[in-house]
Amino acid sequence: MKGFYREIESKMTFGLNWKIGRNLNAFNDVLYGGFGVHDVDEKYILKWHRSEKSKSELKYYNEIIEIIKEHENIDLQLT
Repeated sequence: MKGFYREIESKMTFGLNWKIGRNLNAFNDVLYGGFGVHDVDEKYILKWHRSEKSKSELKYYNEIIEIIKEHENIDLQLT
């Protein structure tokens, strides 16, 4: 999960002078926007590269996918 949160911080909260909480609640908050890259409720495409590898290695993969799908402003693309 450490690598997952590092990736989220580098891609979705770029430019902030603080780090997000490293838990799924904080990840969910980032998806709403307003934390550096996307505006609140901005529509965007979230491309998850090598998602099959992540699925086999991340303990909370299914929970992460469900959290993302709850956000109508996000078009999730698994590659």
